[in-house]
Amino acid sequence: MTDKSVAQKMLEIELKVRVDSLDPIRQNLINRHAEFQGKQHEHDIYYNAPHRDFGSTDEALRVRYTDGHVLVTYKGKKLRDYGLKAREELNTTVESGEVFEQILDRLGFTKTAEVNKWRENYRLGNTSFALDLVDGLGTFVEIEVMAENDGADVTGKIQKYAKEMGICGEPILASYLELLQSTC
Repeated sequence: MTDKSVAQKMLEIELKVRVDSLDPIRQNLINRHAEFQGKQHEHDIYYNAPHRDFGSTDEALRVRYTDGHVLVTYKGKKLRDYGLKAREELNTTVESGEVFEQILDRLGFTKTAEVNKWRENYRLGNTSFALDLVDGLGTFVEIEVMAENDGADVTGKIQKYAKEMGICGEPILASYLELLQSTC
């Protein structure tokens, strides 16, 4: 008998690159018959804990509002073993973001920043492609794979897709939050 209460460790492994235009990448995805999964506005609110500084521990706690849904995400410390941005990610939906934010406030958590982005989502197999326009930062492409327990062979797959799609540039290991905070 397996214990269903034990969560499987998920790693988010992604390549994020700043691009001048999303149009050629969008066209390459369409030409490859990538499944368009919609366009949405994501409003992210980041929190810091009263008992430790997430900026120092390289963690993140986010409440994301998008299309009538609210997703709470914990992101663990970045793992440098993959050459790309990789970290543990835990997600859960909540019925009311406003109530959840009140709970965080009552527990001493503080809002640290907000990020607004407009995202187009595409999928090829188990690989996600996000074409992002981020307020205050510009346009980016993210190629992401969620891997269970370890990310063996994921980095090569992501880099292969990037080359095929014409996505070039230095990988950005910082989050949008970190990028926005570094521009202040």
